[in-house]
Amino acid sequence: MSFDFGFALSILPVLLQGAVLTILATIGGFAGALVGGAVVATMQRSDIKALRLLAIGFVYVIRNTPLLVQLYFVFYVLPSFGITIGALSAGILGLSLHYSAFIAEVYRAGIGAVPVGQFEAADALGLGTIQKWALVIAPQALKPILPVLGNYLIGMFKETPILATITVIELFGAAQDVAGKTYRYNEPYTLVALIFLAISIPCSLLVRRLDSTRKGG
Repeated sequence: MSFDFGFALSILPVLLQGAVLTILATIGGFAGALVGGAVVATMQRSDIKALRLLAIGFVYVIRNTPLLVQLYFVFYVLPSFGITIGALSAGILGLSLHYSAFIAEVYRAGIGAVPVGQFEAADALGLGTIQKWALVIAPQALKPILPVLGNYLIGMFKETPILATITVIELFGAAQDVAGKTYRYNEPYTLVALIFLAISIPCSLLVRRLDSTRKGG
């Protein structure tokens, strides 16, 4: 099947609308994962054994089940328990839960890289818990993990096509819809690839730049 540039231009606005949903899902999912990862990492460091075990169990389950299964559970199984969530919200929640398990480990590694002496120095200065973490620990832990978080953000963006399985008409879902109605596949899927590249490549270069700056500094 030949590539029709005129047809490609005619469907571009529809695909760009889907791209907006893709970006919204990525931003929402990543924000949720950052918060969720912080909660899980905090629970892992808790003195309360039950919280530690709960965090370990969460990470184990999430990391050993596919994202697709988790999305199906959120969107199709939870309504059986009286919890109904819209498709986009379910997608954002699923992405947040999935990536929070991985980001929690990133946080844990970042905190572990901070010298013990920094914790002792903050305690010796009489800093409260919030002050200690905000002024001493977090700035040192954050710098080495920023490139890793950037890579997870890009990875999440590239995984958003899976949201089409729960009826979210994001970029890939919009392409599927066009292809299903017109029986033309070259144009919509080629444009999807180009749009993903147009967004992913600059982000990848930025992450690489951050990493090289960190190593150089």
